[in-house]
Amino acid sequence: MALRNIRIQGDPLLEKKCKEVKEMTDRTSGLIDDMFETMYNAEGVGLAAPQVGVLKRICVIDVTEEKNSPLCLINPVIEEYSEETQTGWEGCLSVPGKSGTVTRAEKVKVRYQDRNMQFAEIEGEGLLARALQHEIDHLDGQLYVRLAEGGLVDNSELEEE
Repeated sequence: MALRNIRIQGDPLLEKKCKEVKEMTDRTSGLIDDMFETMYNAEGVGLAAPQVGVLKRICVIDVTEEKNSPLCLINPVIEEYSEETQTGWEGCLSVPGKSGTVTRAEKVKVRYQDRNMQFAEIEGEGLLARALQHEIDHLDGQLYVRLAEGGLVDNSELEEE
């Protein structure tokens, strides 16, 4: 496993739509391992392949404080959004030091393939739903900043509150 460099807002690769993963290869498996290591090292709750320079429909998520529930989603698709919404602060490893208020669905149902390329579904709510939506947006070339209500703020301002 290896740490990968995280692409920062302004990098044109972050605005590109990712390609579907057709098969699991050693290289793709290594990428997933690297993504988990990079996400945990950066103290994030999610990371999408384009954030490390790879245009594949892969994201990794772990919203637990213990960092013991790694979730790898390959070719994820949000099948259902709840009508109920949540509004809260959101940040991104590709937009360091900044946060914005974003409204997203409170619950989502996502169909994806796991590391064995088997189809699975996950229902997420709260922080997991937010992370799923955020990371899947990355796979479509979208950063959360387009949704931030009132623009972004410096994280040091939030710590003072």
